Amino acid sequence: MAETTVVHLLRHGEVHNPGGILYGRLPGYHLSETGRLMAETVAKAVGGRDIVALYSSPLERAQETATPLAEKLGLEIRSDERLIEAGNLLQGRTAGNGMALFRDPRNYRYFWNPLRPSWGEPYPVIVKRMKSVIDDARAAARGHETVLVSHQLPIWSLRSAAEGRRLWHDPRRRQCALASLTTLTFDGDRLVSIGYSEPAASVRPGPAVPGA
Repeated sequence: MAETTVVHLLRHGEVHNPGGILYGRLPGYHLSETGRLMAETVAKAVGGRDIVALYSSPLERAQETATPLAEKLGLEIRSDERLIEAGNLLQGRTAGNGMALFRDPRNYRYFWNPLRPSWGEPYPVIVKRMKSVIDDARAAARGHETVLVSHQLPIWSLRSAAEGRRLWHDPRRRQCALASLTTLTFDGDRLVSIGYSEPAASVRPGPAVPGA
């Protein structure tokens, strides 16, 4: 009989970012107090599951989200570049509520092809690297569960591809809130279901919003 393996894609918690910067892959962006509480809440929610391996994007906010779970499970955090945030040529600029980037004439040259997208890492490239790390993590945890801490766009791109949807999309419609879990269940090597949950929704300060 085939073995059931479960892969949880955990988005990091809230980041301290009072300047409203599109931080992308920039270093130095850490979880806020609420973000740390989110990470602890997720660890309490899933810490009793059969999780045998824990992977994380190398960025600080992802590592800090993984830490409470690592401590609860007694697992090492395996840092993996394939889980990193999507590359973005606009990182470091003020995003505000999301529209500031589109209103700034300096950015117009980046918006010529939203299907690629022209301002950042191509969607198919994101999906390819995410699928690669998921395959490796699934093999390491075969018959058990594993958690991979990543970022909103990589998680949403992978889910869209797995569900057979187009990769270009309206960022406001992503179902991938802070500290949410997108759960992939495999029967052997076959993906049989995709689930979504928000174990830290009770500590989120407001409605789910897009972000890194």
